Amino acid sequence: MIILAFMLLAFCQSKTVSAGTPADFKIFKGTNIAHWLSQSEARGAARDSFFQEKDVIALKKLGFDHLRLPIDEMQMWDEKGVREDAAFKLMANCLDWCQKHQLKVIVDLHILRSHHFNAKVKPLWTDTKEQEKFYKFWIDLSSVLKKYPVSDVAYELMNEAVADDPEQWNQLVDRAMKTLRPLEPERIIVIGSNMWQSANTFDVLKVPKDKNIILSFHLYEPFLLTHYQAGWTVLKNYTGPVHYPGELLTKAEFDVLATDQQAIAKDWVGKEWNLAKLEEMMQLPVQKAKELSLQLYCGEYGVVENAPEADRLRWYNDMITAFNKFGIASANWNYKSGQFGLVDGKGTKREAMIQTILKK
Repeated sequence: MIILAFMLLAFCQSKTVSAGTPADFKIFKGTNIAHWLSQSEARGAARDSFFQEKDVIALKKLGFDHLRLPIDEMQMWDEKGVREDAAFKLMANCLDWCQKHQLKVIVDLHILRSHHFNAKVKPLWTDTKEQEKFYKFWIDLSSVLKKYPVSDVAYELMNEAVADDPEQWNQLVDRAMKTLRPLEPERIIVIGSNMWQSANTFDVLKVPKDKNIILSFHLYEPFLLTHYQAGWTVLKNYTGPVHYPGELLTKAEFDVLATDQQAIAKDWVGKEWNLAKLEEMMQLPVQKAKELSLQLYCGEYGVVENAPEADRLRWYNDMITAFNKFGIASANWNYKSGQFGLVDGKGTKREAMIQTILKK
């Protein structure tokens, strides 16, 4: 009987361990699988072929330990909230491949019909029906994803909340947590700060009392460098210089710019950016994570390919140096695209960028 009891105890312990525990969800180096189930018009074969098991194998081989997987309401559900089966199948494929090849995944509800981070009107904050839809999306996702061990898959409630009143985001987080916790008490939930997940807004983020949370911020500063000539920004027509580290744009350089160029760049003249400045920007989230004994995560950071390569690489090097110093897990934006990718639009690896990001 004693031997049988020990055998039974060992069996139960093994079952518990195999299911995974929150402490097992430790991440450090990752990348975003953008423009697949989020921010993409591709469907059918074009979408299917964009990200496959071979990509998971390649990322694991490079040395990444996790992926952040953005998904959009528009791809995952129709306007009545009915699942789009093809998209759910692709999401499941990704999670299965990652489980097979030992990569962890953060499923990130990236864009809602009621909330796009750059939209002028965001009904999510004013329409209770849209808020209820948001909670139902997570109930639906949980019903599909709960089969994955808590050691393998985490949930990010929403990407880059932009609420005029930070309490609107705090209340949405609180209600979402209360919706999810009865379904999955130990699932790791990733919570970002308000205003595009800015490090500067961590002082007004109210974090629920819950040990199974990862705190997240995004960092794309200084904007003149990270979004140099980015076509969707005010910098799209800027042709002047930019430098990193040091003064982004000197007064002498600014003075010889054409009037239209000065109008674009005036806010960055004489501004000093370096490793110390980046570390300073991270202090609010670093301190909050320390106070709450929670893991800290920079879920997005990057520099657009238009920026001068040497300056771009120096910025990446300083970001990774700061992350490593503070023990911040991170995922660059993103895996493959012609703008920010580890792999460019032609499928060529940016070797120097990859080596820098994976530096320990």
